[in-house]
Amino acid sequence: MTTTAIQSPKRGAIPSPRSVLAAATPHVAIAAAPPNYLVKPQQISMWGNDVHGDCVTAEEAFAKACNKPEIFIADAEVITWATQHGVLEGAYLTQVMQFMQSDGFRQNGSIDDDGPYFSVNWTDPAILQSAISTGPVKIGVAANQLETAWHSTGGHTGWFGTGFQRDTAEDHCVSLCGYGTLAWLAQQLGVQVPSGLNGSQQGYALFTWNSIGIIDVPSMVAITEEAWLRKPTTVIVMASATIAWGNSLQYDTGGPNAVALDDNGNAVEVHVGTNRLFYRVGKVDFASHTIAWGNSFQYDTGGPNAVALDNSGNAVEVHVGTNRLFYRVGKVDSANRTIAWGNSFQYDTGGPNAVALDNNGNAVDVHVGTNRLFYRVGKVNFAN
Repeated sequence: MTTTAIQSPKRGAIPSPRSVLAAATPHVAIAAAPPNYLVKPQQISMWGNDVHGDCVTAEEAFAKACNKPEIFIADAEVITWATQHGVLEGAYLTQVMQFMQSDGFRQNGSIDDDGPYFSVNWTDPAILQSAISTGPVKIGVAANQLETAWHSTGGHTGWFGTGFQRDTAEDHCVSLCGYGTLAWLAQQLGVQVPSGLNGSQQGYALFTWNSIGIIDVPSMVAITEEAWLRKPTTVIVMASATIAWGNSLQYDTGGPNAVALDDNGNAVEVHVGTNRLFYRVGKVDFASHTIAWGNSFQYDTGGPNAVALDNSGNAVEVHVGTNRLFYRVGKVDSANRTIAWGNSFQYDTGGPNAVALDNNGNAVDVHVGTNRLFYRVGKVNFAN
């Protein structure tokens, strides 16, 4: 019977300069870590490290997967990111973490950055466990013995790395995501402790090459040359959004103005015209980027004004009148493009003001008062 050997994966870590390590701010254990700990994401990947020397970037993708809730970064995004930053075929650990602080992975409308990073003393179990319980610890290792352990399970999760000899030839980046006894870690990963190993021995859970394995403490220390903790591991930033505007079209005169829109394409506009307040009701045609406005109707005096609209045709308008704040509640007739406004009631002083309304009748007002900002929360009684 012929068996096909598993292809050896790539590596790609470049040892950080000693000056960088010496200048780094160390992680300090503030509180005692739990006795055992493990983060095992539901989905992990090679993230390109089977064919590219992007282990330092692949570890970043694993760290994002350890987020709560999990963030799975697609392999294509990892490879694209590493290519754009010049780290696809080798990188310093700190180099990638620096890039990730300001220009992280971009996916699903957000940017997943890193927080600041701190060096970790991997030879001190209390400090290292404190760091791991805070977030995955990024380490630079010599990978020859580690790859042998990885091959023992065909590259699947649950391999054991024990009995390693000292090796300082750092060439790979991996992640420590848990710790505990070998028996406890094996149970969490759904494997058995190999015969001959003491299950009560302490060890670490280690991610590399689309797998999580278990390495005993002396072996981890024997091959590790640097360790880093990001605090926080992940900083989610919403990507810059843009609007594809249609043409600018005049619809009236005066100003200032404000507008509200419901989920059905109905719009209500309010504006000031020579100390008088007007409104229009319109229907938005999003395909042509136009609005079919109804007539302009005066409904009050004063200004400036603002308006809010829910999906049931209820409108709330607020406006300023001689340093006093007023509101009106109205019902929109979208067919006739009119609003049946209720009476105007004073509710505060100051201005200008603005209002928001949800579909449950909850309203929020914000307004200016002598260079101070105020808000009110209210419940709308549409019946009265």
